[in-house]
Amino acid sequence: MLILGIETATVQAGCALGGHEGVLASAHCSKGRRHAENLTPAIEFICAQAQVDLSEIGLVAVDTGPGLFTGLRVGIAAAKAIAYALRVPMIGVSSLDLLAFPVRFSQRLIVPAIDARRGEIFSAMYRQVPGGVQRLSEPTVGSAEDLATELMARSEEVLLVGDGALRYKDVFDSLDKVERVDVGNSYPSAVSLVQLAHAKALREEFVQIDQIHPAYLRKPDAEINWQVRDVH
Repeated sequence: MLILGIETATVQAGCALGGHEGVLASAHCSKGRRHAENLTPAIEFICAQAQVDLSEIGLVAVDTGPGLFTGLRVGIAAAKAIAYALRVPMIGVSSLDLLAFPVRFSQRLIVPAIDARRGEIFSAMYRQVPGGVQRLSEPTVGSAEDLATELMARSEEVLLVGDGALRYKDVFDSLDKVERVDVGNSYPSAVSLVQLAHAKALREEFVQIDQIHPAYLRKPDAEINWQVRDVH
């Protein structure tokens, strides 16, 4: 089964094609945050590179967040439109799962942290298990200081990954036993999305289009701003 993966939860947007042969082609861009304008040409590009017609796709996978409101909305809308047009099922994967997957071989506690703006980060905790990683906690949103306090209380070796870890590096670099992953793994990857979706497809964990929903974890910034204005 050929899988199209669409990932737009952060400032980086990406797409990838793959299946049982692995990932055939991928494209990512983190400049300009023009997800709506960049996504369609990127999908056309990877189809051309892999010499695949869009009609050959049998499954659409999408990052369901948590992440930035506009990016999630663009990616999920595009993924649903393609799945609907092709009449194929979908699979949704958490952005935090996608960050944890590339560092799954670490023996340490894995903590993805995505910049949520407004002085907050989205995060969760993972542990290596045979064949991958297991999420130990539900995704949450809070300050970097709150996460740092929680990690200090656990008093164990931690691998911190994501653009949230980079943005608030001053908070986390002061902690013992906590190491930040380098810039190369700062954003969820469409490559990891296709790999995780393929594993789910083998277990027949398909979902219908109307069952795919974004995990925002909080209200969009515009709505928050209007509520603040109403208060004043």
